[in-house]
Amino acid sequence: MRFDKDGFIEECRKAVESDDSHMAVREIVARAVSEPGEVIAALGEPTKSGITPLYRSDKLTILNINWPPYMTVTPHNHSMWAVIGVYSGCEDNIFWRRQGEVIEAAGAKALRVRDAHPLGRDIIHTVTNPLGRMSCALQLYGGDFFGAPRSQWNPETLREEPYDMERRAKEFRDAGARFGL
Repeated sequence: MRFDKDGFIEECRKAVESDDSHMAVREIVARAVSEPGEVIAALGEPTKSGITPLYRSDKLTILNINWPPYMTVTPHNHSMWAVIGVYSGCEDNIFWRRQGEVIEAAGAKALRVRDAHPLGRDIIHTVTNPLGRMSCALQLYGGDFFGAPRSQWNPETLREEPYDMERRAKEFRDAGARFGL
């Protein structure tokens, strides 16, 4: 099966139009990442870390994320469902739950190549690339990823604060720069 970026986007867009849930796109993402070499061939060999939007609307955002080595993204939510499809490397997730004014760890999930995992709209998680090389994933969101109100949690105090998109972009740039990515 050859991965066709435009065909993938269109199939996901139509799936969300017919069923606005993560289940509508999870199978599409699973099929795509089942052949990781095809995704890399279509999107290009990852040479730079960062977040690349492939599609954006008020109902669906599709991102190609290249995680720098050893990068950890602090606890955050999306306020919408998500599906993560890993096609290179891996990502480790710690899931959190609210406990009064702070959050506490509630579980974990390791995602590896060919995994397509849904996240509910209320999930709070931390993401780590534990490898000494870049990891890559297709990440789909049930809404406008860049326009949604959401939160992040201070990693020292575990207290909620407003999400800072600029800070997150800087974290990616800085983490990538440490490895020349």
